[in-house]
Amino acid sequence: MKRLLALLTIVGMLSMASNVIYAEEVQDSTVTEVAAQTAAVEETAPATEEVADDAIEGQSLHAAIKQKFIEGGPGFMGVVVLALIFGLAIAIERILILNFSTTNTKKLLANVEEALNSGGIEAAKEVCRNTRGPVASIFYQGLDRSGEGIDMVEKSVVAYGGVQASLLEKNLSWISLFIALAPMLGFLGTVIGMIAAFDAIKAAGDISPSLVAGGISQALITTVGGLIVAMILQVLYNYCVAKIDSIINEMEDASITLIDILTKYSHSQK
Repeated sequence: MKRLLALLTIVGMLSMASNVIYAEEVQDSTVTEVAAQTAAVEETAPATEEVADDAIEGQSLHAAIKQKFIEGGPGFMGVVVLALIFGLAIAIERILILNFSTTNTKKLLANVEEALNSGGIEAAKEVCRNTRGPVASIFYQGLDRSGEGIDMVEKSVVAYGGVQASLLEKNLSWISLFIALAPMLGFLGTVIGMIAAFDAIKAAGDISPSLVAGGISQALITTVGGLIVAMILQVLYNYCVAKIDSIINEMEDASITLIDILTKYSHSQK
């Protein structure tokens, strides 16, 4: 009897041990499966995020701008775009003119002095006639008055230099007008959008985000559009002003050198 009880006890212990081992194996396999599924989810998540990012990035810049243009209201946004178009047209025209007006003054002075020593005033005038830019035009006016004395040459150079400077600054006031006008139009759209939002609240008798979202969105988009246009035109305007200052400085330095050359030439002819 005791042997039978001992045998049953041993069998029970072995059965319990086998159950524990089986439970641990099942648990380990479950943990492994869960870990594998988690890893798969983690690997899939970045791919999903990448797909979403690609979908967002897949939208072209033109489509995004068009969408914001419609959200801001075609009326005010159209006026802001017109200000940008006219301002860019004038700025590009000025930039081209200023670049064409740039002259290598050192080379021009060397050519004028060489022509003056070899062929006289007429040869120097021909060199200026064949050279583009305001500096060559000023030189031509000074050489044309060289027969009336150095004082008259100096007065002619100064007077004609002022004329050339005013021609270089032509239409810059229009660019500054569009720089000031664009953000003002944006702010006007902002005010009208806010008025529309408060009118919607008044009509509904309740403050709801869905009521005011459209008006506030329009207000902010028109403001951003006007500020962007103003910043673009401001950069181009500053470039034109810096270019004009550079050309005027070259004109003044070259004119002084021309007067010195003519003074030396007149003394050599005596």
